Amino acid sequence: MNTAVKSYAAVDLGASSGRVMVGRVGSDSLELNEVHRFPNRPVRVPEGLRWDVLGLYAGVLDGLRAAGRVDSVGIDSWAVDYGLLDADGALLGNPVHYRDSRTEGVAEKVWATVPAEELYAATGLQYAPFNTLYQLTAARSTARLAQARRLLLMPDLLTYWLTGEQGTELTNASTTQLIDPRTRDWAYGVAERLGIDLGLFAPLRQPGDPAGVLRPEVLEETGLTGPVPVTAVGSHDTASAVAAVPASGERFAYICTGTWSLAGLELGAPVLTEESRAANFTNELGLDGTVRYLRNIMGLWLLQECVRAWGETDLGALLLEASKVPALRSVVDAGDAAFLAPGRMPERIAEACRASGQPVPESPAEVTRCILDSLALAHREAVQDAQRLAGHPVDVVHVVGGGTRNALLCQLTADACGLPVVAGPTEAAALGNVLVQARAHGLAGDLAGMRRLLVRTQPLTRYEPRGGTERWHAAQNRLAGD
Repeated sequence: MNTAVKSYAAVDLGASSGRVMVGRVGSDSLELNEVHRFPNRPVRVPEGLRWDVLGLYAGVLDGLRAAGRVDSVGIDSWAVDYGLLDADGALLGNPVHYRDSRTEGVAEKVWATVPAEELYAATGLQYAPFNTLYQLTAARSTARLAQARRLLLMPDLLTYWLTGEQGTELTNASTTQLIDPRTRDWAYGVAERLGIDLGLFAPLRQPGDPAGVLRPEVLEETGLTGPVPVTAVGSHDTASAVAAVPASGERFAYICTGTWSLAGLELGAPVLTEESRAANFTNELGLDGTVRYLRNIMGLWLLQECVRAWGETDLGALLLEASKVPALRSVVDAGDAAFLAPGRMPERIAEACRASGQPVPESPAEVTRCILDSLALAHREAVQDAQRLAGHPVDVVHVVGGGTRNALLCQLTADACGLPVVAGPTEAAALGNVLVQARAHGLAGDLAGMRRLLVRTQPLTRYEPRGGTERWHAAQNRLAGD
């Protein structure tokens, strides 16, 4: 047995912050430490909302310098957004943020050419106004796209800057609405009908594939000694997070919690029915031929925006006060696109409650309880619908990501689903990132083996459901207007 312990740098970029974690992996050990964290602040310029990708790259370099000697580097990030390169490989401006308004009304133009039903049957991707396909359609007549010779999704762009090599990692490519989840290759017919040039994309890579080595300039900047390989991981952060769900067997649901909640199942094949499309479920690709069958829910973004509006807030005290507010007094649809844009979140939640004839939450604690009840209700609906649509029953719900720190949300999710919730690990995306690197270098087994290692090494908390689910069912009906 290989008893060596190796170190892997996981660059994990979220919508509000980035971090570099170092995972030390042995045959029966797994430790993860954060070595550098940095903000990810979008910038609003006259032409719209943009990512400060140069600031992100500087944060990555700082993190690699802090990491010290590592055996490999892997990058994961949020989905759908991209940078465009010119014929010399230079970046053509800052990447557009998925919350930018340029895609408003674009979906209807796409559906006029490829109806929504056909698009879903071909790509299995839920409707989201910011999918890459809609972004590219919105950019069609721009000078920047006309000048572009290469399109790299965000983690692939940063990998290119680190290594000089270009590729398109598959799990993230599957969020573009340009991948066929059955063939795990491009949806050539869809792209052709919509006039999207798939030649803009670099060749597809699988998680675990080599993605180059750090360039000499990067070694000099970070103080690392080469060669340091870069390994393609599940570069969509949700793909890495699902890889780190500490489940045994197949009868589990997962909820990846953070700015978004992504709730669903791990399947062996996509569900491409019209009923699935109507329920707004997506089929994204995961490790080892798996499909991440899930629904996007607005997530803790709702609370993050409220806290931003309220100013300096003691989150622990706020959650304690929220736990004392009567349950299910008011709920909103946590999947409603009306909550997508930033700004005025407490007022918008109050307006939604008023419009639906429910008591209007006034204090921060009341608004917070409304948000957490609403998220738990959305989690319940997603887990129920996924089981029904996929014909795949579950016995337990695994909650991973930042929401595991929110004990009230975890307990409410158990109550709403009527199923035990196992919460942890918190840094699931970084752990999945590390484990895919370790596996590529011979230090971790198959997906089931990776998960057994997580169970043995990571702190997990179990929440049992309290009471019946009747009141949650009633709240569900109330929200539906029944």
